[in-house]
Amino acid sequence: MASGKGTGSVTVDDVAAQAGVSIKTVSRVLNNEPNTSEKTRAKVMAAIELLKYQPNPSARRLASKRSDLIMLVYDNPSDNYLINIQQGALDACRRYFYSLLLQPCDYRAEGLAEQIAQAARQRACAGVVLTPPVSDVPALIDALDRGDMPYVRLAPSYPSVKGLEVSTDDRSAARDMTRYLIGLGHRRIGFVAGHPDHGAAHERLRGYCDALAEGGLQVDDSLVEQGLHSFDSGVHCGDRLLDRADRPSAIFAGNDDMAAGVLYAAHARGIKVPDELSVAGYDDTPLSRQTWPKLTTLRQPIRDMAYAAVEQLVSREPQARVRTLGYEIVVRDSTRALD
Repeated sequence: MASGKGTGSVTVDDVAAQAGVSIKTVSRVLNNEPNTSEKTRAKVMAAIELLKYQPNPSARRLASKRSDLIMLVYDNPSDNYLINIQQGALDACRRYFYSLLLQPCDYRAEGLAEQIAQAARQRACAGVVLTPPVSDVPALIDALDRGDMPYVRLAPSYPSVKGLEVSTDDRSAARDMTRYLIGLGHRRIGFVAGHPDHGAAHERLRGYCDALAEGGLQVDDSLVEQGLHSFDSGVHCGDRLLDRADRPSAIFAGNDDMAAGVLYAAHARGIKVPDELSVAGYDDTPLSRQTWPKLTTLRQPIRDMAYAAVEQLVSREPQARVRTLGYEIVVRDSTRALD
């Protein structure tokens, strides 16, 4: 049960009086217990915000033998992706009165599994959120399983027995974007694949191939370039595709950073986008609205995925072990129909 006195002078009694509910109801909300309606929770949360009540974290630690920390483990070259992940996780932590511990790492480092598992144990973390490609490191998954440490994997490429998972259907999403480009009349469509160690990158490539086959088009390996989810790799891949004598009329990149790199490569050659080349990205990060022209992209609910991951760890409401969130194509200025 939550402490009657917060870290300030405002008490649970004050919150209950302000919200017009019982002290027990406030305690249920603070402890994320089930059987509390969203309407009641909203009233209590509004009272907490108005009174600036801060729950006593020591009481929760003593009751649960775990801290109020959620550890977010990441190694990803896309700052735009990470900002969305961090914001979604922070939003959920605020709602459930937890703190977020950022844990950067090198997912290829020797001893990574024990390093992360030990850090989580020492901090008595309530749970760990693993982002790709860390979410696909088998040794780390095994170490967390052995230590009985709750964890959620974002966009994993293979299922685990115990862990929670949050993802989108990357294969279907990439297929739909490629279908969209085919529908605009494009037949030579280049693809910039994401980092080969990211499971989602392989699914997006499969979706691209699915749509070409469905449209009666051959997959031309010379139109597929290997990127690394970074802007610089997008420039390099764009250079290779656009220097071809029979260059593609459209390029679909596996994330927005690489798509922005393709735009740079096109501008450097005086190729007009979208008049002479259509470019599409993936993720709908803030970058997609900051490029010129603004990027057509696939909106992956990155922030919602991170929010759902934290919610799976801390909410006492029943949660699905595997959650799949939706996506949508966002059409902007970087694509057009062929004349």
